[in-house]
Amino acid sequence: MKIYYVYILKCFDGSYYTGVTNCLERRFAEHTWGINVTCYTYTRRPVELVFSCEFKYINDAIAFEKQVKGWSRKKKEAIIRGKWNELKPLAECQNQTHSRNNNADEN
Repeated sequence: MKIYYVYILKCFDGSYYTGVTNCLERRFAEHTWGINVTCYTYTRRPVELVFSCEFKYINDAIAFEKQVKGWSRKKKEAIIRGKWNELKPLAECQNQTHSRNNNADEN
């Protein structure tokens, strides 16, 4: 049975790259060697593998990759640190005009 991986690389410039693969070692090597000159990581090497997560089904891996790509830097750093419990608070709107944060109704 194949295993699929969603992974996050930390690039030399401090940015993060999220991808999906069925062979983590090979894909990391490709990023490291700069196999594809059009890849985001090509000009941001060296890269460091900072997170990976296994999936049994490719559709689940692709869905999670898309989700992570849409996350803020803080949410990505939370899962890199293994702090999955921090995701919900980081997803909540912190804008002062948000109804939960707006105390105008109390006056």
